[in-house]
Amino acid sequence: AMAAAGALSRVSDVEIDGDGVFKYVLVRVREAGGPGKDVVRGHGWAEYHADIYERTAQELAQQGLDCECLGGGRLSHRPDERKIHVYGYSVGFGRADHSVTTEKLRAKYPDYEITWADEGY
Repeated sequence: AMAAAGALSRVSDVEIDGDGVFKYVLVRVREAGGPGKDVVRGHGWAEYHADIYERTAQELAQQGLDCECLGGGRLSHRPDERKIHVYGYSVGFGRADHSVTTEKLRAKYPDYEITWADEGY
């Protein structure tokens, strides 16, 4: 079980593209039968939220970790203004809890202004 705990701690809380507007998913990662944590993944290459989730799930499975998608949305990341806005939803996975996503982003980008809204697609 210690190896899995180590694997979970090595999973970064936030991996998003550096600039632009793109889809994101909120994913709960857990070791078998153990505690979990929520992580944010957002990328501009993804046509669908499922593309991000499937790639994330594959990477985590290789580390012996399970995951489930808690929902999705969009991120507008403007590094020149130090701003991230979280909004929208995923047709396939539903709306992520943007307040959770926002907390994760604030921890990674403490000098940013990070906002969220349930409106928009």
